[in-house]
Amino acid sequence: MNQDFVLRHVRFPDDRIADLKIQNGRIDSLHDPGTASGGDTLDCEGLYVSSGWIDMHVHAFPEFEPYGDSVDAIGVNCGCTTIVDAGSCGADRIGELAASRASSLTRLFAFLNVSRIGLQRTDELSQLEWVDREAVFRAIREHSDFIVGLKARISSSVVRGNGIEPLRLAVGLSEETGLPIMTHIGSAPPAIEDVIPLLRKGDIVTHYLNGKANNLFDHDGSPLPVLTDATKRGVKLDVGHGTASFSFRTADQARSAGIAFDTISTDIYRGNRLNGPVYGMANVLTKFLTLGYTLAEVIGAVTSRPAAWLKRPELGRIQVGDPANLTLFSIKNTPSVLTDSEGFTRTSTQTIQAEGVVIHGKYLACQIRA
Repeated sequence: MNQDFVLRHVRFPDDRIADLKIQNGRIDSLHDPGTASGGDTLDCEGLYVSSGWIDMHVHAFPEFEPYGDSVDAIGVNCGCTTIVDAGSCGADRIGELAASRASSLTRLFAFLNVSRIGLQRTDELSQLEWVDREAVFRAIREHSDFIVGLKARISSSVVRGNGIEPLRLAVGLSEETGLPIMTHIGSAPPAIEDVIPLLRKGDIVTHYLNGKANNLFDHDGSPLPVLTDATKRGVKLDVGHGTASFSFRTADQARSAGIAFDTISTDIYRGNRLNGPVYGMANVLTKFLTLGYTLAEVIGAVTSRPAAWLKRPELGRIQVGDPANLTLFSIKNTPSVLTDSEGFTRTSTQTIQAEGVVIHGKYLACQIRA
């Protein structure tokens, strides 16, 4: 049942302060601070509001180990009203993941792993017969409202001796289905110089700030030509922090070179949520504040930008008449120690905390890591 309520004195990322009135599950109106009435009132003095955070890279299929977790544990509990599972399931089990939406509060979409077995095992592209064209087409027909793209993990431990061929097969499937690809990059082979040229406008390269030897920057910290060429032709850059794929050093190199993220995502699952170094979206966003990005840049990378890529602009805005889809968060002037995927730390001067979300006409408090 929808609640009617007012969020009083909320601050927008551009520092405007207003009251937001929610009625029948929709944004009814915006008012001068302290003037709105009707229904319950939540005093949000000191809190920021944005459209609901979108995490473009999670693993939300708890049946798979080690890369799995429950939808709401990494969704609304972490301040994200929308999450996109990044290839946990291939055609064999994508129906189970889709069915989990019925028992979840978080809005869920998915990239379909081009390997039919998905992350049932972590070398899912080591056998080319697992890239089953007919199974991919069947899954997309049955779950067209759920599958937003294809996922191919292209690193040595995944493809084994198959080199670049799994990505070539994925590109062929993408061209046949019209769905873009999210490509995981990691250790060679194949070499990064062979991977990136295959990606096209609208495709996503995730883990672009990893610190592995096969990364997108040379020994002087300059972006490789394949990276600058890719951004010019419209390939999107996604953070995909994860357990092993985010380096402060690489992130500094990217910022110095003017290579900016399109989307910030966590690559979160049970292990790195509970034990770090990810913990949740707020922790990852704090890292980017600490790197020197503005609040508007950071929040845009989890709201309007991913919403535009998903072709669901309503998920990335706050507009009267739209369903209420909001994240409330605080920025505390307290230090926190932040750890990257290589064990290096930095101390922030400000810390973002997810405080609550509004979804399905209700306000839900987030479960914040102590």
